[in-house]
Amino acid sequence: MNIGEIARRAGVSRSTVSYVLSGKRQVSEAIRERVMRVVEESGYRPSATARALAHGSTRAFGLVIPPTSEHLNVEQLRFVGAVAEAAAAHDHDVLLSPSGEAHESAFDRMVGERRVDGVIVMETMLHDSRVARLIEEGLPFVTIGRTGSEEAHSWIDLDYAGLVTEAVTRLAALGHERFALINRPQWLLDREYGPAFRALDAFEKAVAALGARGVAVCAEDAEESGAEVTRRLLGTVVPPPTAIVTVNERALDGIVAALRAMRVVVPRDLSLLAVTSEEHARAHEPQIGGADVPSTEMGRGAVEALLRRVTRPEEPLAHVLLSPPFLPRGTEGPAPASA
Repeated sequence: MNIGEIARRAGVSRSTVSYVLSGKRQVSEAIRERVMRVVEESGYRPSATARALAHGSTRAFGLVIPPTSEHLNVEQLRFVGAVAEAAAAHDHDVLLSPSGEAHESAFDRMVGERRVDGVIVMETMLHDSRVARLIEEGLPFVTIGRTGSEEAHSWIDLDYAGLVTEAVTRLAALGHERFALINRPQWLLDREYGPAFRALDAFEKAVAALGARGVAVCAEDAEESGAEVTRRLLGTVVPPPTAIVTVNERALDGIVAALRAMRVVVPRDLSLLAVTSEEHARAHEPQIGGADVPSTEMGRGAVEALLRRVTRPEEPLAHVLLSPPFLPRGTEGPAPASA
């Protein structure tokens, strides 16, 4: 069913049907009732394109997700779900657009053809071409993470710098003097992915401020890589670290498995803190101490911030930096006496 068929059944022109549905022009009450009766009987619902033409709104948001080849982790899926639920609560659909060079044309179509009212961008880089394009096009958007020009756009971010600094400080208070950071993959760091870049910068500054020893390594987003990096840290670094901090959730299982295989008892022999989901942290024994990633809160907040940009563009940009509290769960303890 389309507008042409509605017009034929109601005995009016296509433009008259458009006027009735959009309310842009007045038509007689008799004609309006005739058109609406046909619409109701047919169950007709205008397409997103038709709604956009009629009302100047698509009632849809774009969500730019990480490359699908990488597979979304549990927290990313939870974030996407929160975005979808929050958008639906405001009568908006969500159009997913994978990022990466192979999908640039999809992003270009979504933005250039105004298929959405606004966009939420995940996995933001410090220098992000997607952000530059959205600014150029004048399309409302919110990023998850910050670029190097954070004052120029709306964003919601996790305070990775503050959390890593707090982790090192907490461990130093327990007598630790040798630290390791297991970061996200090197290719993300090379591309200046915000969380990885800020975590490394904060780690190096915190260790230097303490006059302590620190080694930072990257692990792929995989359990096997986390295990391999952990074995290398404890097997080749002399003297080895007594405390590990990680922001790589996907590598965490491998880190724990490697420590267990090497008969390293946590926290007696080594302390471990992570920025990860509560569900993931509690899945281990002992449960991993650290800061829980508030994915649901971030997803809902992103939709609310984007709605404000769309409906009230004159209001100040949203700059939301979340810093969840560190929760001790049994993996942080005093530095080993032999250290």
